[in-house]
Amino acid sequence: MQAPVGPATTPELVAAVSRVGGLGTLAASWTKSAELRRQLREIRGAAGGRFCVNLVLAFDQRERLEVVLDEGVEFVSFSWGIDAKAIRRAQEAGVTVLVQVGDVDDAVAAADAGADIIIAQGVEAGGHVQGVKPLEALLVELRPVVELPIIAAGGIADSASARAAVEAGADGVACGTAFLAAVEADVHPAYVDRLLSSDASDTVLTTVFDVGWPAAPHRVIRNDTYVRWDAAGRPAPGARPGENEAIGSRDGAAIVRYSDLQPTRRTAGDIEAMALYAGLSVRYVRERSAAAEIVQSIARDLR
Repeated sequence: MQAPVGPATTPELVAAVSRVGGLGTLAASWTKSAELRRQLREIRGAAGGRFCVNLVLAFDQRERLEVVLDEGVEFVSFSWGIDAKAIRRAQEAGVTVLVQVGDVDDAVAAADAGADIIIAQGVEAGGHVQGVKPLEALLVELRPVVELPIIAAGGIADSASARAAVEAGADGVACGTAFLAAVEADVHPAYVDRLLSSDASDTVLTTVFDVGWPAAPHRVIRNDTYVRWDAAGRPAPGARPGENEAIGSRDGAAIVRYSDLQPTRRTAGDIEAMALYAGLSVRYVRERSAAAEIVQSIARDLR
């Protein structure tokens, strides 16, 4: 499964993953309904209906969910929340529902709410992180208490790490950071360069890029914004170095320092200072490849 990776997740990426037997996932949580409908039709035209749409329940997703169901999507994943009503609504439309969790209590709650599949996210993950413990430890705890299929997420970007997750109890794997280097992904070239040259030790789990999504932990590549904030004693919002400073723009809208927006190809400005999301699996990401090649490389030892 290709995990949602924000605006980097283009219809081309989702379709490319799904065409070779993976499950592509469209990150749709902030997409306007008309644009979302257009994207869904583009993906279906290129790859059929077997793909997933992710909705982050920390934000109101009722309108987007109705668009997704109206367009006949086969899989929906919910993260950052458990909503039994939304799960039932999707299942009534014939949709398979995946729910992402970060601990055993949430996994049990998701199962009780009617989830079809659990996505277990470890703290190794990049982007916004629900996980609070290492993936393997979470899988060991989940397997005896959850009878549903479990997808492992966090720190997986090659065949060995995928196989290790399955041996620890997962039924499948979700990979996000690996697909940031896909040629179909919408990622600024400077961001790609940092991905290809970074190791796991270059990432940090923080809450500093919080403009747009307060108090949500996220894993990023350490950069100038983080280093300046850290050197200043990690002050709270309102007292951080360079706060509210415009450091770039996208489509005519300013991007301020500490924004949660990641740099796409349309982003201009100080790319290095922006949120460069990446998981510990960045150590396995060393070249740009077509999405189909990434899927086949990761999955080759899972058959």
